Amino acid sequence: MSLAPARAIGDIFATLELPPVTRTQLALYAGASGDHNPIHIDIDFAHAAGEKDVFAQGMFVMASLGRLLTANAPLTALRAFSTRFLAMTRLGDRLTLTATVAELFEADGERRVRLDLAVRDQTGEQKLSGAAILALTSQNC
Repeated sequence: MSLAPARAIGDIFATLELPPVTRTQLALYAGASGDHNPIHIDIDFAHAAGEKDVFAQGMFVMASLGRLLTANAPLTALRAFSTRFLAMTRLGDRLTLTATVAELFEADGERRVRLDLAVRDQTGEQKLSGAAILALTSQNC
């Protein structure tokens, strides 16, 4: 692919729709990440803490955004990645992850894109916001 077709501000760079969040996903993520906080995997603990049920680790949602980025650009193109957690992600939530072109610029001799990142559930509630900067390569422009 050529570098000629430049992206424009406001373009959707990438989206990813995930299946509903399950207990199994949260347990597997706990094991993989080392985040064994029982609020995410033990319903009795969650009840004792005043919650109706367990809820997803914030980093589970952030890791999903990482998946979105690395599925659409080589890891070596990633220059920055930041997020802000806005709301809890509950069991059964169906998340839609979106990366939108916010800025095109040059830095350190390479073309780059700044992406606005968002994660929303099936009701439109935003769970996470963020930004990423990628070097534009023949694989992601």
